Amino acid sequence: MGKIQIFADGADLEGIRYWAGNPIIRGFTTNPSLMRQANVTNYEDFARQLLLLVPDRPVSFEVLVDDFENMERQARRIASWGPHVYVKIPITNSQGLSSAELIRKLSRGCGIKVNVTAITTKNQVERAALALCGGAPSFLSIFAGRIADTGIDPVPTIEWAVEHTRSLAALHVIWASSRELLNIREAEDAGCDIITLPCALLQKLAWLGRGLERVSLDTVKQFAEDAKQSGLSF
Repeated sequence: MGKIQIFADGADLEGIRYWAGNPIIRGFTTNPSLMRQANVTNYEDFARQLLLLVPDRPVSFEVLVDDFENMERQARRIASWGPHVYVKIPITNSQGLSSAELIRKLSRGCGIKVNVTAITTKNQVERAALALCGGAPSFLSIFAGRIADTGIDPVPTIEWAVEHTRSLAALHVIWASSRELLNIREAEDAGCDIITLPCALLQKLAWLGRGLERVSLDTVKQFAEDAKQSGLSF
């Protein structure tokens, strides 16, 4: 796997319990959308259960509100949940207003570990890095998968971010919103520190290095079995 660290991205506690037992997983991330999918109804209860499963690795929890005053209030509370907790702050609120000042206050003024999330552009990387410079350990989550969804190659943005933040030892770049295992190689080649993978991709890690002839044969076998099981005929 090389030097890149793999973080599991999800909010299903049973899945987290399973992957917490795998030493290849070096951290965990969540977000409100993932928590909704997992039917989480009590945020703090969910977070404390997760931290019991993962007491010794970074875990990122996101603020739920959209105004900066309440973001700060929630960030302080989330940070109090444990020493390995990172608070996810979106790079802007839903009105497109920059979170840079809040990020600066939390990281440099309060010593809170921040994970700046939903980053897609070099300008956003620059603003976040400037706000985090000289502060607590922090992450920049660049949504490579969502960049790629627009038809744009995310690799140049990741490479630029890695180079731009190279002198900031406490700041680590995350390749986020992964879509396929190839992203691990791309992220590593770009110099990324961390990649987040959803459980669906984590389950495919055994495919890494599998011979392509084997992949072809397994595919043919799957088609044959599915045709048999479906009872199709003509």
